[in-house]
Formats: sequence, C-alpha cells, structure tokens
Amino acid sequence: MPAEIRLFRCLSDNYGVLMHDPDTGATAAIDAPEAAPIEAMLKQTGWKLTDILVTHHHADHTDGILALKDKYKCRVVAPAAEAGKIPGVDETVKEGDRVKVGNLSGNVLETPGHTLGHIAYWFHGDKVAFVGDTLFSIGCGRVVEGTMDQMWDSLKKLRDLPDDTRVYLGHEYTLSNIKFALTIEPTNAALKSRAAEAEKQIAGGHFTIPVTIGAEKKENPFLRADVAEVAAGIGMAGKPANEVFAEIRVRKNKF
Repeated sequence: MPAEIRLFRCLSDNYGVLMHDPDTGATAAIDAPEAAPIEAMLKQTGWKLTDILVTHHHADHTDGILALKDKYKCRVVAPAAEAGKIPGVDETVKEGDRVKVGNLSGNVLETPGHTLGHIAYWFHGDKVAFVGDTLFSIGCGRVVEGTMDQMWDSLKKLRDLPDDTRVYLGHEYTLSNIKFALTIEPTNAALKSRAAEAEKQIAGGHFTIPVTIGAEKKENPFLRADVAEVAAGIGMAGKPANEVFAEIRVRKNKF
C-alpha cells in the first residue's frame, strides 16, 4: 500500500511531516523541529513513531529529537557528515544509501550547500522527496556552510527527479519567495499563475506544499539559472549557469 503522509506546522514557519506505512504500522517523522506538534499528530492519527529521518543539523530541525526518542524509543537516522552535531543518532547515511520505514524504501541524496552535510530522502516508489532546507517552494535555502556551486549542483540533482515527484520541504516561505521570483522573471506566466494559487491557499488557511518537481522547473528561478531568458533578464546573458545562480541567490539575500 502507498505511504500515508500528514503535514502540519511547527515553530513559527517550519513544516512537520509524518510518513506512515499502512502495511507494517511504521511511521517516520521527517526532522523534528519540536516534539509537541509531532506528538499531537501521532495522537490524532493513532500512529506510533518508529523513525526520525533527519536532513541536517540546524536546531529548528532537530530540537524535538531527544524528547521523541525518549517517549517512543524510535530510531534516529541522520547524515553521516553531520552526525556529531545531531542528538540521539542511531544510524548514519550518505549518498547512495537506502533507508526503510517499514516496507517503504527510499534513497539518500547528498545535497550540500545550506549545510555541508545536508541530505534529502527520495522515496521513489511513492513519488515523494523530503528535501529539508535545500529546495523551497519557488525558492532555495540560504548558502550557510557550503558554496554557491555546491548548492547549484544540489538543486540540479533534485531537479533531475521525475516531474511528478511531490516535494515536502522545511519552511513555509512561498509568498515571499514568489514576490522575489517575480523580480527575476516578471513575465513568467507559470509563476504568475502560481502566485494567484498560493494567495488563495494562504487566504483559505491551506498549505502551499507539497509542490512537484515539474512545477518548480517552470516557476522557480533558482532551478532555472541555466535558462537563457533568465540569465538575459538579469543582465548575465551567456554567463555560466553557476554564476547566474549565485547572482540570483545574492539578490535574494538582499531582498
């Protein structure tokens, strides 16, 4: 049976996500921003937490781990390169490794840039990817520890996933990201349509995710740095895509 997924808010703008395998009863939290909302969703669903899959070491993704592990005795899986910065780790993973939540099977993708050891989890059988703070809806994470080139390579890796992959990410930034994206591609029809859709979603109290890779390829300027029209639009016609991406990211930092 396909995975069941529940999405909810944590902290001020983080997303919490639970993925459940109905065949075995196994349930994974993707990151653990804080324990209470995760426990509330577990109570609502009747699921038992068996795993926490960590994308990176930042506190707003890990602060709930120890409380949850103490209560549920769950397994904590974390990126090998950041295990020393993450509490309660039981198992480390790296590029090419596989993780299982019950009978659900996913691939680990290394996506450095936001942090040096950041990873994503791609459950290809369920057409789902959990990308942490690497890719956002119409945006991407700040380059905090890595380099611009690393982040561009990580985004290309995610962009290469199948178009129908549903992407779950770390934060609700969609409207502010769209506002910036329109300064890069003011005539992008798909982006303008997404802006109208997102405004309705937010006004109605709905989430703006998951998004799909196919939609992000059309709407997200950070995935479109190698599109000639995007480069030309910011005065960088003919420049290498990694340099175009870096310029867009720098502009976003100042936006």
